[in-house]
Amino acid sequence: MIWKLPGVLLCAALASSLPGLGARAEPLATQGIGTSSCGRLVNDLNPSEGLNNPVNVMLYAWVQGYVSAANIALLEDDSKHVDLSILDEGKVLNLVVTFCKANPDKKPVTAIDELIRKSAKVKAKWESGTIDWDG
Repeated sequence: MIWKLPGVLLCAALASSLPGLGARAEPLATQGIGTSSCGRLVNDLNPSEGLNNPVNVMLYAWVQGYVSAANIALLEDDSKHVDLSILDEGKVLNLVVTFCKANPDKKPVTAIDELIRKSAKVKAKWESGTIDWDG
């Protein structure tokens, strides 16, 4: 199961980077399965299939990356972060499916933002300004 994840992610990354596969209308920061319409996505998600379902894998990987990025912002702001170990695939998939069924006009990122806001934050030893992306 989990050994398929790197291959799926590599294929998705390669496919999205090939020229001629369509013009990108949005900046990269607003692309990804988490910013898709819930109405379009919900029928392809199946939590009972776990990571055997490629759409489940894409969503779960996207959530892990999104929360990791949010953690950097949280650490820089207040030296706290969300413990990623609470985000197993069952919790993430069920959360998004429930949210999307109730809100087909919204995007899964809304559910994940709410999860981040409500999650307990873990204090960490962090020195603000240690990441220099502009350097």
